[in-house]
Amino acid sequence: MPLTPETLTRHELNGLPVRVADAANADLVGIEGRVVAETQGTVSVASADRVRQVPKQGTTFEFALTDEPADLAKGSGTASKRGSETAGVRSGQSGPCEGVAYVTVDGARLLSRPELRTEKAGDSKWQ
Repeated sequence: MPLTPETLTRHELNGLPVRVADAANADLVGIEGRVVAETQGTVSVASADRVRQVPKQGTTFEFALTDEPADLAKGSGTASKRGSETAGVRSGQSGPCEGVAYVTVDGARLLSRPELRTEKAGDSKWQ
């Protein structure tokens, strides 16, 4: 199954660029980097200087994927640029990357063991 905005929650997240768009803990908002590990309840994000564990519950993640068009409405979905205009400035970019869409996912949709969420057979609520 190809990695698309619609199938993101069924795929392995390791290696994907991610940014914390919103979180119950305001200190976590704005963390960005690559996913280096995932557990049932957390996502580990590696930036240039450290790795931070971010809880999935109560967090909204923004993954960089494709150039699929969509609107910028708040909530889950795909957008052609990041929800925050300053997001690229924090990471040293001059603006949104060309050919990249930012898929917003509520962390509650990712709450499960990664190997069960990504399985292709059997009785899984993610199929």
